[in-house]
Amino acid sequence: MTPVEIVACSIVRVALVGLFSSGLLGLVPADLLAAEAPEPPVTRTDSVSDDLHGVKVPDPYRWLEDSGSDEVRRWVEKQNGYTRALLDARPGRDALRSRLSKLLSIGTLSAPTPRGGRYFYTRREGTENQPILYVRDGLKGKDRVLVDPNGLSADGTAALDWWYPSQDGALVAYGVSTSGDEKSTLRVIDVKTGRLLPDTIPHTRYCALGWLADNSGFYYTRYPAPGDVPAGQENYNRHIFFHRLGVDWSKDSKVFGERRKPEEIIELSVSPDGRYMVVWVLEGWSRSDLYVKDLKGEESPFVPVAEGIDALFQGEVIGDTLYLLTNLEAPRYRLLAVDPRKPDRAAWKVLIPQGDAVLSEVHFIGGQLVALYLKDAASRLTVYSREGRRVRDVQLPALGTIEKVDGRYDGQEAFFDFTSFTVPPSVYRLDIKTGATTLWEKVKADVDLTGLDVNQVFYRSKDGTKVSMFLVHRMGLRLDGKEPTVLYGYGGFNISLTPSFSRALVLWLERGGVYAVANLRGGGEYGEEWHRAGMLDRKQNVFDDYIAAAQWLIDNKYTSPGRLAIYGGSNGGLLVGAALTQRPDLFRAVVCAVPLLDMLRYHNFQIARLWIPEYGSAENPDQFKYLYRYSPYHQVREGASYPAVLLTTAESDSRVDPMHARKMAARLQAQTSSGLPVLLRTETKAGHGIGKPLAKQIDEATDTWSFLAWQLGLEAPDAPAKPAGR
Repeated sequence: MTPVEIVACSIVRVALVGLFSSGLLGLVPADLLAAEAPEPPVTRTDSVSDDLHGVKVPDPYRWLEDSGSDEVRRWVEKQNGYTRALLDARPGRDALRSRLSKLLSIGTLSAPTPRGGRYFYTRREGTENQPILYVRDGLKGKDRVLVDPNGLSADGTAALDWWYPSQDGALVAYGVSTSGDEKSTLRVIDVKTGRLLPDTIPHTRYCALGWLADNSGFYYTRYPAPGDVPAGQENYNRHIFFHRLGVDWSKDSKVFGERRKPEEIIELSVSPDGRYMVVWVLEGWSRSDLYVKDLKGEESPFVPVAEGIDALFQGEVIGDTLYLLTNLEAPRYRLLAVDPRKPDRAAWKVLIPQGDAVLSEVHFIGGQLVALYLKDAASRLTVYSREGRRVRDVQLPALGTIEKVDGRYDGQEAFFDFTSFTVPPSVYRLDIKTGATTLWEKVKADVDLTGLDVNQVFYRSKDGTKVSMFLVHRMGLRLDGKEPTVLYGYGGFNISLTPSFSRALVLWLERGGVYAVANLRGGGEYGEEWHRAGMLDRKQNVFDDYIAAAQWLIDNKYTSPGRLAIYGGSNGGLLVGAALTQRPDLFRAVVCAVPLLDMLRYHNFQIARLWIPEYGSAENPDQFKYLYRYSPYHQVREGASYPAVLLTTAESDSRVDPMHARKMAARLQAQTSSGLPVLLRTETKAGHGIGKPLAKQIDEATDTWSFLAWQLGLEAPDAPAKPAGR
């Protein structure tokens, strides 16, 4: 997964313009540009505490968990007012916003999905709030708008969540949600006419879907209707249903999921000929069961292929072979061939063995296997014969990232997108027969990035583990310890941080800032062993890796504690929350976005019970011990000198509850002795980040980068920025 877009005046104007244009603004002491903040709104406390396994745990801000409370609403309004008063007045904010508006208008582009001579892909251009689903009739045909969510809501918050074309390209099922809540409603569109079919299915959040070969219907995942969920319980129990086109969705038959654990995540694929359905069931992000069903007979059973094994399995049937991607006895993954009619483990055949890189995906395209690897957190692409013989490596433009590979099992071409820190999104076409690669499409980006250095370094964590980190900055950087630097991290859920193009980041680089991305344990950059080394009782390894990255940047004179900021969102918000409470002396500023911070109560809110296999639960006495040791909300200490902090959250976040940011803001504001600001920014009609309209992206980026520039001494007068490459 790519990291979230980092949503991020002078007394003597002439002097600062000179420093800015030469890239040396970092020489201005940050303390001269960041005066102490006024007092934040007062937050009341309650005498609330829990007895957890014999430990008394105070929770004075428990009342801030109630999002429906009028008192909480008024408190949030005061906090937003306090944040606005400080950020809106920052010198150079107007110029910064103007530049970000242009940068964030650089478009997005996905690799196409070929179906029936048509090519389906998404693209966003200019000031459009949301990506649009296009169809191209023929490789060199004209593009047509198929689904444009921009006209579905006046505020631009309607978003296209997912889409699945039928095998012949005649129909597309897709999901749309509003206000960032990701609670999709499924619709079906006729590609030739653009006519919407009457089929409308609610509760299809994160839908997985597989069409029948004759387009008469599809298998899909759906959640229960809210009214069918017991009061006080989250809406889990994702099941597979079959929908026949034209039939009332409420009559759809449930075909898989009954009596499974409610928190399991069920995924599916249907073979192109409609003969087989493969189902894999995830329990957390480190193990899954996998089943195959012959759809030729309605009563045929789901046959277990892998069940009760502590490993990950994912697969698809092409012809008479189940291609099984797994990390069983191969933490960097391998590809197996399995007979779906007789899937006994003894008969499994290794097609692509484990190598020195992580095998992320394999696609059967044009009779060959197109394999996507991750080597030291950067993408590689290799083509194999269907028997597993290496055919060729595909040369990529730079050290970067492929997010999607697609093509027909019976076609002659594959498509892949590519991006890097200095390469805006591009899409390439690979001729399967010849291996020739040609540019299919790219976004328009009027930015000069030629003067940037992109490097990868390796450092040692607290326990001696070698960790990789990407560094991006202007060429000829002076290593004097004075460079304003932002360190980004995530470290969890098997998610890999790889080189990708960030529109907002260009602004930081133009202004002479340094950007670092650390590949922490808990992620998927180096396989399942790397992931497991940063989950459950080993989560502290992730924080140690991150702190060691910050220390490396300081020791190697890229920056200093007064010029170093850390940023993370979601699980990365937990990361920076732990870092700021464990080593507050190491950082000047923290951006903590849509974060998890109360790790003793997180599992009681939204969909968070899904994450217990990754984090653990305070309901378990052994897991409580390590959760309490690092839970950022509980580790805030009275009178400690904390960095400046910007916490961001959103009212419609249906993944991470806003209560985390609210409680942490209140506690930090009450306890810090540094005099530096602790700000809370609560977005309305927005969620965890997916589907956020461009206008809201610009607002959030302006606030974040204003905050970072203010705290790290990189504020500039209202003048246009210099290109990053000059």
